[in-house]
Amino acid sequence: MTKRGYHHGNLRQALVDAALHLINEMGPTGFTLSEAAKTAGVTPAAVYRHFEGRDELIAECALQGHEIFADLMEHAYADGQPSALAAFAATGRAYLAFARKYPGHYMAMFESGTSVNATPELAAAAAKSRGVLERAAQALSQHIPADKRPPPAMFSAHIWAMSHGVVELFARSRPGAAAPFSPEDLLEAGIGIYLRGLGLIAPDI
Repeated sequence: MTKRGYHHGNLRQALVDAALHLINEMGPTGFTLSEAAKTAGVTPAAVYRHFEGRDELIAECALQGHEIFADLMEHAYADGQPSALAAFAATGRAYLAFARKYPGHYMAMFESGTSVNATPELAAAAAKSRGVLERAAQALSQHIPADKRPPPAMFSAHIWAMSHGVVELFARSRPGAAAPFSPEDLLEAGIGIYLRGLGLIAPDI
């Protein structure tokens, strides 16, 4: 493998980039710190100037992933305005787009076993992206009678789980995971069924 190298003074980010490359190639637990150092083009000892171990390095990958994810979710939500329904649907599509474009970050965030509470910064970044979806759910749920309205956190958690399931099963080119429909169509149909159940979309006749 060709060494990726780094710009002087930016070794920490070079190591993160190397880790993301290795996560994408071998999974979040399939590489060592020494391999990350080799990929970054530095000695193993240099890694410890910035990270105490592989878990801390992966946590930094997850932190940066959550920051990117939150920005994408915010952008998707804003693009869907002024319609609460369009904004809500856009956040679901953003989940699929993120998983495809940033697979290393995605795996560090959701498949590495790293707790979102590993650091205060990671917890805050993860809460920001969840908050966008909750805000979209809250705006949309205002169209539901108060006595039939699910809590926004529950509403958004259902859509988050549906989006995550589609990504895990059908959007990451896993062997045997071929489906007769695109992940986007599967997610859109699933969200549509859910919203019809809440009375937010008129039932098909």
